[in-house]
Amino acid sequence: MKLKLHSIASAVKLVALAGAAGTFLSGCSDVDAPVNTLPAGITQQSLTSYPAAVTGAGDTAATQDLLTAGLGRTGLGAAAAPAYANPLAPTALELRRNAVYGNYRALLDPSVNGGYGTLYGPNVDISGVATNGEGLIPGRESIATLDDGSGRKRTVIAVQVPDSFNPAAPCLVLGPSSGSRGVYGALATAGEWGLKHGCAVALTDAGKGVGLYDLSDDTVNRIDGVRATRTDAGALNFFAAGITDAARTAYNALFPNRLALKQVHSQLNPEKDWGNDTLAAASYALFVLNDRYGTPSAPVPFTTANTLVIAGSASNGGAAVLRAAELDSSGLIDGVVAAEPVTEMPTATGYGIQFGGVPVVGFGKTLADYVTYGNLYQPCAALATGAAMTELTTFNFMLIAGMTARATARCTGLAAKGLVTGADTAARSLDALNKLRAFGWTPDNDQMHNAHYGLGNAPILSAMYPTMYGRFSVTDNVCNASFAQVDATGAPVAVSALTKAQSFAVANGTANGTPATTVYNDSVGGARSWQLATSTSTGAQDFGLDNALCQRALVTGVDEAGAALTAVASSTRPTAAQSAAVRAGIAEVLLNGNLRAKPTLIVAGRSDALVPVNNNARAYVALNRVLEGSASKVNYIEVANAQHFDTFIPFAGFDTRYVPLHLYFIRAMDAMYAHLKSGTALPPSQLVRTTPRGGVPGAAPAIAAANVPPISAAPLVADQIGFAGTSVNVPN
Repeated sequence: MKLKLHSIASAVKLVALAGAAGTFLSGCSDVDAPVNTLPAGITQQSLTSYPAAVTGAGDTAATQDLLTAGLGRTGLGAAAAPAYANPLAPTALELRRNAVYGNYRALLDPSVNGGYGTLYGPNVDISGVATNGEGLIPGRESIATLDDGSGRKRTVIAVQVPDSFNPAAPCLVLGPSSGSRGVYGALATAGEWGLKHGCAVALTDAGKGVGLYDLSDDTVNRIDGVRATRTDAGALNFFAAGITDAARTAYNALFPNRLALKQVHSQLNPEKDWGNDTLAAASYALFVLNDRYGTPSAPVPFTTANTLVIAGSASNGGAAVLRAAELDSSGLIDGVVAAEPVTEMPTATGYGIQFGGVPVVGFGKTLADYVTYGNLYQPCAALATGAAMTELTTFNFMLIAGMTARATARCTGLAAKGLVTGADTAARSLDALNKLRAFGWTPDNDQMHNAHYGLGNAPILSAMYPTMYGRFSVTDNVCNASFAQVDATGAPVAVSALTKAQSFAVANGTANGTPATTVYNDSVGGARSWQLATSTSTGAQDFGLDNALCQRALVTGVDEAGAALTAVASSTRPTAAQSAAVRAGIAEVLLNGNLRAKPTLIVAGRSDALVPVNNNARAYVALNRVLEGSASKVNYIEVANAQHFDTFIPFAGFDTRYVPLHLYFIRAMDAMYAHLKSGTALPPSQLVRTTPRGGVPGAAPAIAAANVPPISAAPLVADQIGFAGTSVNVPN
């Protein structure tokens, strides 16, 4: 538990500890007063007060708040996003409002029957009691950018200080964005929890976000979301591809209507900096607090020594907080909560995983490894009887016209290349499913492969991440892939003016189709989106098997036959140099497993097929225990019947099967706060056995408390997650 120092004199005595928090001494003399200084590389861009006086319109700061952008519980729960006064020229405040709306709903189930407004949401207080209010939180928001001196990094940080912040008991929550989202990407998770508890919140996009660059007209998103040309955006330019006008013109002639994405094409491999970006956000937050509450006689009232700091986020944000904790040698972070984290395992040896006492095979792989592997086999595996989820409509790609035929063609192509066995599609799809199970997925993931591939998660990530790791330019078209808006035939088209103008609010930094889609340039008959691509080697419309094989080879360094890559590329093979660059980038992002004995809660859903637990949460917990031994303060909460995307739950088939993991992130944050504030013991590692809502798909009954039991302070023996030698042992 961190010692709390509330007197200015005590804070000044410990000012030497504040260097990592962005506060510095002005000289070497013992009598020099501390000075509140912006941390290196950070430029403050704006400071806005949000009084939350009026809800709804969003056209002035007076109509917004920190948490809901003036929309409140009702507006965030509404099916339709707020309208713009001029949809083709939205203002920065309108974009902020709609970005909050989109990011909030993207991370949790916004349906009443799923728990929104009753178990969680802006109106649910810190005791878990649903109130009749809208949940608006007034306060001030400071926006800054972090650069590395190149002028290209432009990581955005938003520090929110609620009016309820108590200077006598300062607390700070760090919330790096989940997925590839922008600066508000963790507002629904870490942000909401922190603001409700009166803590300052430091949000950051960690080098991701909606940096949509249109090569056709040289336009960008500014850091506030407003579209402009690169020249007009100036210092507010969030991202533009690092190419000359001449190179852009030449590329456009060959590949018209293409788009560049910040995370993919910045050529900085931003994932390697997720941890440092999170720590930089903390440093800036302390500067903001001292700027707000400091006085001439005590300019630095808050330091790392007297401010409680919790780093908490989900998915890629969970990876960022773990990375930050591993890097934190100054004691800035007091506790960590990582939900469904991408753990980028450095090794698969020296530790193990047991499930029900039986050793697991296939675990501890990196994101690039299991994503490119899944991209090969998921569409075929989704045809297996055990993977069927027939009642789905919105996310069941087998119910979309032509998709079953293309998945069957993928099975046929894999068989022809010797990558699956079986005389027919039934046998081949079962073999593909078993391959996924042996690679880290579990039977709990079987029925998720269909939805994940239908949404394009594997094709999107397989195109994005190797390009990012290899630091390739947008003009490199690695494995003949590019990004564009597409028409009904899958052909690249010019981005619609409406979508581009609103991209800050509706896009999420990935090629999810809003507006960017993964395009395979070498598709037979002309460039087509991954869904409609025809492979050269097979002559079949098979979701671009050739491209999937090429992306896999970027990660492994060998082709599908196991032969080493050469200096010559083909439709299914990158060059050896390209693969070497990708593998070097992967090496830069590996975690090390040493959390420096920081109290940590890792929360994961057993049914998570995007970030499978054997390759992530379970593996990281086991490695940490081997490395830190008895000094480890990591406890692991695995939640049955929970998966990666709570936002899927309202849809038929998900509503009857899955419970919200978001609720357990909140409970883990509560437990960490109680531990750090009052010394309450952290809950032991355990499996939480939830109960699905059941009922009729698409019309599941309202969730009840009995469906989502609490994290236990004393779990039953049958629910305890323990260790057997060097292996974590998870009950079945």
